[in-house]
Amino acid sequence: MSRIGKLPVVVPSGVNVALAGQSITISGKLGKETLAVSPEIAVEVADGKVVLKPRTMSKRANTLWGTSRALINNMVHGVDKGFSQNLEINGVGYRAAVDGKNLNLQLGFSHDIVFAIPPGITIKVGEKQQALAISGANRQQVGQVAAEIRALRKPEPYKGKGIKYAAERIRRKEGKKK
Repeated sequence: MSRIGKLPVVVPSGVNVALAGQSITISGKLGKETLAVSPEIAVEVADGKVVLKPRTMSKRANTLWGTSRALINNMVHGVDKGFSQNLEINGVGYRAAVDGKNLNLQLGFSHDIVFAIPPGITIKVGEKQQALAISGANRQQVGQVAAEIRALRKPEPYKGKGIKYAAERIRRKEGKKK
């Protein structure tokens, strides 16, 4: 039995849940998300709650039960409150600026890096152009965009220069000794 799957997903006010066969659509103030649930999982919407149950007691149905419940919970939270990820840029001359639908990054290369901001994602740059706040309704998409931006210049362990997550701690190494 899945401990996560047993819990019902509470739908807050202002969020609409529509079920059409095995496809569930959740819409709220921040957008609209759709998920195709596996046919091994039964989905019910009643009394402001989404309840999932496996149709069979196979191992696959049990794993999909908890996964589907977590995905639906993330969709409900995303369209209601949204998700965000914070990045920090460290290094002399390293900075970022949002220009329309593009993010311009100066990361110590001979050229600026232009990152196209995908639809559904908003990026805000801090006052000193050293902090990025990535937000959106889809948790997976927010995390993926943050990982792609971080991969452009990963933090290095000697001086700590690069792009890192705000909560990330970089293990520093000692430099060469004479």
